[in-house]
Amino acid sequence: MIMGGRVAAPDRVLDDGWIAVSDGRIAGVGSGNPPSGEHVDVGGALVVPGFIDTHCHGGGGASFTSLDPEELLTAVRAHRRHGTTTMLASLVSDPVDILREQVAALRELVQDGEVAGIHLEGPFISKARCGAHDPETLLEPDTGTVDKLLRAGQGAIRMVTIAPELHGGVKAVRQLAESGVIAAIGHTDGVEEQLLPAIDAGATVATHLFNGMRPLHHREPGPVGALLDDERITIELICDLVHLHPTVVRLAAKHAGRNRTVLITDAMSATDAADGRYTLGRLEVDVHDGVATLADNGSLAGSTLTMDTAFRNLVRGAKLGILDAVHATSQRPAELLGIADRTGMLCQGYAADLVVLDQDLRPAKVLRRGEWVAEVGTATLST
Repeated sequence: MIMGGRVAAPDRVLDDGWIAVSDGRIAGVGSGNPPSGEHVDVGGALVVPGFIDTHCHGGGGASFTSLDPEELLTAVRAHRRHGTTTMLASLVSDPVDILREQVAALRELVQDGEVAGIHLEGPFISKARCGAHDPETLLEPDTGTVDKLLRAGQGAIRMVTIAPELHGGVKAVRQLAESGVIAAIGHTDGVEEQLLPAIDAGATVATHLFNGMRPLHHREPGPVGALLDDERITIELICDLVHLHPTVVRLAAKHAGRNRTVLITDAMSATDAADGRYTLGRLEVDVHDGVATLADNGSLAGSTLTMDTAFRNLVRGAKLGILDAVHATSQRPAELLGIADRTGMLCQGYAADLVVLDQDLRPAKVLRRGEWVAEVGTATLST
């Protein structure tokens, strides 16, 4: 039993709220006098659903490109300590045969329930907007290559990012959508007229809106305008307040609304680790004061963001509400992944995935599937 907190229910925050937990699931949610039994009193802390990150490349010094199962788990655990109870493991562009090996390694984590699926951010992206992807590994999509990667995943691949202006791009989007895989538009230099056919073909996500794409122009809206304004598209925002200015985050989130806004980390291996030199895929990355940039040209190279910081930045930096942040970090990502019937909200019957945030909105405790996650936070909570 968790009691004495402010509980972020789907439609409102319950003061003096409580959550009953049994066998890894939420047995009840309410306010006022809780049922009797053993309890953890969180002393007025905010209790929110476990965070869901749909775009993450690594953490804790480890990368999801590794073939070592223990290193892969290190990355998962680094983010779990910060409240991410569900995540996709993202891969950057690599030769297809190497990607297949990486997918096979991550597939084991999906089968074990450690991650919810795999996201391929490449190789079907634009060289002109490839960011921290090795341009030598990029490909135009074709049916055979897409099928080869999907077969390597055996159902574990949940999302693929495509630049739709590439030859075969729209056809690939349709192939993914028909295969039950989320087709995302990103790392694109396309104009609006090239993106709309991809949306019609089934694309539903904008990979880190604004970043890695042709910018918004008042005479040519490009991908930013087309994706932000289309009600069929859920927008990803890297809410580290480095990739995007707080005003930009607020404008985008307000225009898209709760039903279309998802916060992501785009985190790389240096997340929850020391500054220094790392690699992202095949490229060297320098991390200074937590900001990751390519060693050769200084371009941003993913982030060192965690979802608790993204939540805090949306509330404190972008000045949006607690329930806006809950939707963007839990409820909407769960809907996007098709798991909103079992996680992403604090509701009876749902998985007991939650984060206890102190008054500074920092994690004091994390519960995943009814088990407390070790090495979380510094706040002291009475039992």
